[in-house]
Parts: sequence; structure tokens; C-alpha cells
Amino acid sequence: MGPRLLAWLGLLGLCAAYLQGGLNKLLDFGGGIAEAAHFGLPFPALVTAGTILLELGASALILTGRLRWLGALALGGFTLAATFIALRYWEMPPGQPRFMAANAFYEHLGLAGAFLLVALHDRGLLARRS
Repeated sequence: MGPRLLAWLGLLGLCAAYLQGGLNKLLDFGGGIAEAAHFGLPFPALVTAGTILLELGASALILTGRLRWLGALALGGFTLAATFIALRYWEMPPGQPRFMAANAFYEHLGLAGAFLLVALHDRGLLARRS
């Protein structure tokens, strides 16, 4: 496998959860609305529709290379917002659920960081080592 294919597979892996999430919400719109309502988001149907468009649209931008930086920043920002909405582990009592939420929180911060690096790379803003 060449480096371009490997890079695309890496980007596909980075987008996998968003492709899966967007498709699941599209195929089970009621479930997506219930999820948005569970987290107390206003206008759950509108939030769900926007989430579907964002997850699938930004992933498509990243995977096609067209405005990749924009798709990466969109998913990075979305990931940060969703992380602080859904994974407030510091509000949970000690125990296994808090432990799992804390792990997921920091994994999501890593995803957001990876999207930032994709955006910077796509714009040519990462310094190359000599």
C-alpha cells in the first residue's frame, strides 16, 4: 500500500464514528431525537438533522479532500462541544461509570486534536522537519 492510500485509510478511521453516527441517526431519526432530548438540547429534531448533516457532510469533505480543513475543523469543534455536553464525568459519583466517562472524555479530546492536526496539515501550516 502506498502512503496516499494509507493516509486515506487513516482519515477513514478518524471519520468512522461520525459516519456511523450520522447514518444511525439518519436511519433512526427518532432515536437521534431521543438522544438530543436526553442531553437537554433545545429543538431536538433540528439538532438531530444538523448533526446528521454535520457528521456526514464534514466526513465527506475530509475523505474527498475538498475543503478538508473545513471538514476537520467542523468535526473537531463538534467533538469538543459534544464531549463537554455528554461526558461530564466530574459530575458523576466515583465508580465504574465515572471511570468509563472520564476515559471517553479524554479519548474525544484526542479526536478533536487529531482533527486540528488534519486541518493544519491540509492548509500547509505544519512545519516540516529537515
